[in-house]
Amino acid sequence: MSPRPQYPFTVRHADVWKIALPASVAFITEPLVGIVDITVIGRLGDAGLLGGLVLGALLFDIIFSLAYFLRIGTAGLTAQSVGARDSRDGLLHVSRAILLGVGIGGLMIALGGPILFLATWFLAPESGASAALADYFHYRIWSAPFSLINYALLGWFYGRAAAKTGMMLQLLLHGCDIVLSIWFVHGLGWGVPGAAVGTVIGQAVAAAVGLGLLLRHYGGLGAVLRHIAPGELMDAVALKRMFGLSRDLMIRSAALMGAYAWFAAQGSRMGEVALSANAVLLNLLMIVAYFLDGIAQAAEQLTGKAVGANWRPAFDQAYGLSMLWGLVITLTLGLAWYFGGPWVIGLMTTNAEVQAYALTYLPIAALCTVTFMPAFVYDGILVGTTLNTTMRNGMVVSLVVFLVAALALEPVWGNWGLWAAMHCWFVARGGIYWWALERRKAGLFASPMAQQTSS
Repeated sequence: MSPRPQYPFTVRHADVWKIALPASVAFITEPLVGIVDITVIGRLGDAGLLGGLVLGALLFDIIFSLAYFLRIGTAGLTAQSVGARDSRDGLLHVSRAILLGVGIGGLMIALGGPILFLATWFLAPESGASAALADYFHYRIWSAPFSLINYALLGWFYGRAAAKTGMMLQLLLHGCDIVLSIWFVHGLGWGVPGAAVGTVIGQAVAAAVGLGLLLRHYGGLGAVLRHIAPGELMDAVALKRMFGLSRDLMIRSAALMGAYAWFAAQGSRMGEVALSANAVLLNLLMIVAYFLDGIAQAAEQLTGKAVGANWRPAFDQAYGLSMLWGLVITLTLGLAWYFGGPWVIGLMTTNAEVQAYALTYLPIAALCTVTFMPAFVYDGILVGTTLNTTMRNGMVVSLVVFLVAALALEPVWGNWGLWAAMHCWFVARGGIYWWALERRKAGLFASPMAQQTSS
């Protein structure tokens, strides 16, 4: 077999930030929506309504995470097609992902009743939170097809390093969501359903605009149809690769959200105050997480491009720079969160009990910004290199570590033990990914002697 062609390129600090900065700006709007929703409901002063909203948002995070492979899988495959200089292959990847997203979204709507029943049984909310959860769910479920289309589109944009376009779409989506949620909840008095309806409209608007940009890039719908030969979307080899990647990423996402669901469920069993306070802290943690996701996005695109270009030096540069900037960001934002936490918590909820409870656990929650950084950056690298089995296995093993730690520590230390188990989970993920990547990365590139000579 002849060696793959090589397309050398260099990764610099500016290349990382060209992707990471707009991606971070885009991603940060996602937890901000959660914070705004929590704030507009939390300022009504009813812990039951706030708890129901929190559980509803978590439920949809879990549901949609099972289809998150539409974004991360599309991004990795598209980045590799960019490195291999095959733009048409990227079109085929995103087209398959969009069609699959529409189908999965429709299925989620059809199964809405059983999903809500199982969620209510598992999360075991108190009566006030249970009613609010149902109100939120019945409206938010209609966003499913639009949300999954947006996953596929964002994967394509970020895989092509079109981070500014991805940023604009995310800002549009979440900007609509924030404005409409405030208007519907406080302006029209719709309560929890108002927050859900705002999200549905925001997702629909972003999907329509994103599809328009995709079609324009390829010269319109007619040109897209001419680019795709009959039967190509159903190519057996491509579909086998896509579904294999999707299966592994779905298992990975299920394990990821399983840990967050367990965390929320245990908080729910401690009462509405503990549930709401942990949700406030977790949303603050997600702000830091989404900044790190910008770095992970850069690592994803640049390492994926390096694999597609068959150029190991660029991979090593992207790896090292992503870790460096991830460390700088996590230390800076972690300190800012710790010292600014009391003010933000007071803004997010007027309930004195929730405020006091959240402030008690702020130190151990803020420390998560340090322990979860490596796992986030490795996620980006593993997506870009499509090492899906490594991601799957690492996440499943680290979930077991989390559950064992939670079962051992929570009965002894209560909520302190629950947060300590989160630290165990983050450290285990980072350690497993590092070990696995060290063993696998050399095999990602063909003709290593030629690369050494060329470099």
